[in-house]
Amino acid sequence: MSGFVDESGLHVKGGNGGAGAVSFRREAHTPRGGPDGGDGGSGGDVWLVADRNIPSLLAFKDHPFRRGGDGVHGTSKKAHGRRGTELLVPVPEGTIVKDQDGTVLADLVREGDRWLAAEGGRGGRGNASFLSNRRRAPSFAEQGEIGQERWLKLELKLMADVAIVGFPNVGKSTLISVISAARPKIADYPFTTLVPNLGVVRLDDGFEMVVADIPGLIEGASEGRGLGHQFLRHVERARVLLVLLDLAPVDGRSPEEQQRILLDELGRYRPELLERPRVVAGSKADVATEPWDGLRLSGVTRDGVAPVVYRLAEEVRAARAERAEPAAYAVHRPAAESFRVERDDEGFVVVGREAERAVAVNDLTNLDALHFVHDRLKRLGVDRALARAGAQPGDRVRIGGLVFDYEE
Repeated sequence: MSGFVDESGLHVKGGNGGAGAVSFRREAHTPRGGPDGGDGGSGGDVWLVADRNIPSLLAFKDHPFRRGGDGVHGTSKKAHGRRGTELLVPVPEGTIVKDQDGTVLADLVREGDRWLAAEGGRGGRGNASFLSNRRRAPSFAEQGEIGQERWLKLELKLMADVAIVGFPNVGKSTLISVISAARPKIADYPFTTLVPNLGVVRLDDGFEMVVADIPGLIEGASEGRGLGHQFLRHVERARVLLVLLDLAPVDGRSPEEQQRILLDELGRYRPELLERPRVVAGSKADVATEPWDGLRLSGVTRDGVAPVVYRLAEEVRAARAERAEPAAYAVHRPAAESFRVERDDEGFVVVGREAERAVAVNDLTNLDALHFVHDRLKRLGVDRALARAGAQPGDRVRIGGLVFDYEE
């Protein structure tokens, strides 16, 4: 699998919302018509969508930026602006999304799973939306909200039916090249495989299973030696494990010792991997120097390959039956947060999209708009929250770009 990438950064930005319009009806015989400014369109969201046709995160290696379309401004005659174009970003099945601190935000396991990575900014309301009995000629409108923007970390854990596990140069790549159409790099020295290879195995009855050739593990892999964590995470989602043992080891390790070390590393990394169905087979049977009573195969002569493949197929069928696929895909939407009050060295800070938006999208130099913002914050409960947090008259309060002294 050339160009395989299993870790990448991604910068996402939702489209900016369009601004609302300030406009008044001007028609014949209606010299002072009411407000008719239209609303701006909301910016387009950015979604990550699991796609089984995407093999790796290579698309983000050199081009990590993805942005939704901007909303169009509103105009007169209550003409609302068009919404920005939504952007769907395909990622491989098994992609884990994390923030910069490493917190897992979403796990896109199967085809169609989707996660809202960056929400587009809401369009601003035109002045026609602020008409009321008290406000007959609103002279202000809202600006469009800036779309959400952030850096994310993407990490891929391969989705495979079978993961082939073994020491370097045990014959994993040779085996997958024999049983599937995959063509990995093959040589007679350790660490030929530095990235996983996927192959689809088809049996005569039409049954198919995906097999992953995991780069060779070494003792201490569970502690990160030899890129151990980077390799071992691709084993986590496999339904069945194929443990390959070298029957002609150059280091003199017996098959039993190899099996003990491999299972110990798997157990140290994820104890539940030891409960996963597994098939154990000796490799390089054509040049074997060590005795082995279990399954034996040779990727070079193909002797013993068929029995191992059919044994794997039996285990995969049983595992699939036990863990049925979900009927629908998952949609991950971050929970909306109204606001919260925090303390800093200068006083109090009100943090949260709803409160910050009320300040950011309005022209605070306009007295009508300023009164509207005050009413909006009061309806949200910001004044009560500040009082509960212990704010006293004269304390400094910051909401987005607005700084003021607190008054009861």
